[in-house]
Amino acid sequence: MSNTIAIPQSMLPEDGRFGSGPSKIRGEQVDALAAGATTLLGTSHRQTPVRQVVASIREGLASFFRLPEGYEIALGNGGASAFWDMACASLIARRAAFGTYGSFSAKFAASAASAPFLESPVIFEGDPGTYRLPEYVDGVDAYCWAHNETSTGVAAPVRRVAGSLGQGALTLVDGTSAAGALPVDVSQTDAYYFSPQKAFGSDGGLWVAVLSPAAIERAASVEQGAKLDGARRWVPPFLSLTSAVANSRKDQTLNTPAVATLIMLENQVRWLNDNGGLDWASARCARSASILYDWAERSAYANPFVTDPGARSHSVVTIDLDDAIDANRVVSALRDNGIVDTSGYRKLGRNQLRIGVFPSVEPSDVTALTQCVDYVVERLGD
Repeated sequence: MSNTIAIPQSMLPEDGRFGSGPSKIRGEQVDALAAGATTLLGTSHRQTPVRQVVASIREGLASFFRLPEGYEIALGNGGASAFWDMACASLIARRAAFGTYGSFSAKFAASAASAPFLESPVIFEGDPGTYRLPEYVDGVDAYCWAHNETSTGVAAPVRRVAGSLGQGALTLVDGTSAAGALPVDVSQTDAYYFSPQKAFGSDGGLWVAVLSPAAIERAASVEQGAKLDGARRWVPPFLSLTSAVANSRKDQTLNTPAVATLIMLENQVRWLNDNGGLDWASARCARSASILYDWAERSAYANPFVTDPGARSHSVVTIDLDDAIDANRVVSALRDNGIVDTSGYRKLGRNQLRIGVFPSVEPSDVTALTQCVDYVVERLGD
């Protein structure tokens, strides 16, 4: 006898993808790939057709984030994890301070701690489910944290540390699971960087950064002239932010990119801007997130993991389930019915669901998801 719980077709969401990254890719993005099959895919990224795609991405993101004067959009290969190493190589002069409150915010701090040419970072650590911003420290030249902690569903403020401008320090904010979904004033940062496999609905392997003039000047200083202890720092070409900026200004990347990723990203940026830009996208994500949080607070067996409503993410929602309900069984039953990628972050180890509600996700599908979870939980003991 089958143990599969069959959810009625009428209850299912139109699209069952709720991943926190990789996330849902819209059909129109796939259509854009097909349209570019003979004119873009398999062609040189240094020739006009692909460079026009990159130019559109840079112009579209400049509009989307309302770039302050002098700020630039740069991009390169490797994803946000590569940008952490790039920041260690090109943006942190001597010492950084980090706010860490989950797996991903801690990884950048770990990269800085392992860099032999940097002093030990100052770590301000918060418990999972909360956030902790770095505080002013003498001698620090970069303050770093994540706008959204993907592993826990916590959103943190984006604002410069008091006094940091006076000490000439940079503000470096990881926007990977926030960019395109949460409101942000990029003037409060010097590098707001992200990968496109979240709100921008593309594939990974690419990083994008909103850079201030101060960040670009810092990279040039570190790479081209600054000496520490009498020795010039070796910056591998792949990790040179100066090189990435120079190539971005030509609407290309230093190394060969995945052209398919660029095509899908360009289509998503145009779609977001056509619908109203960041204001529209963040409002849409807030609506979807509120559906989940409200449902969990009404539920007899579910609760939002993040207890502070002001810290709850509107892009990645984490919901704890009662210990009597095995989240793994719920996730498995949902997957059997075509609803995928709802499991909690593995290293967090909680009995919970984690739901990506990026702009491509229809709020009506989020409502359907809550109804499907209720349906599954009611029948788990049958």
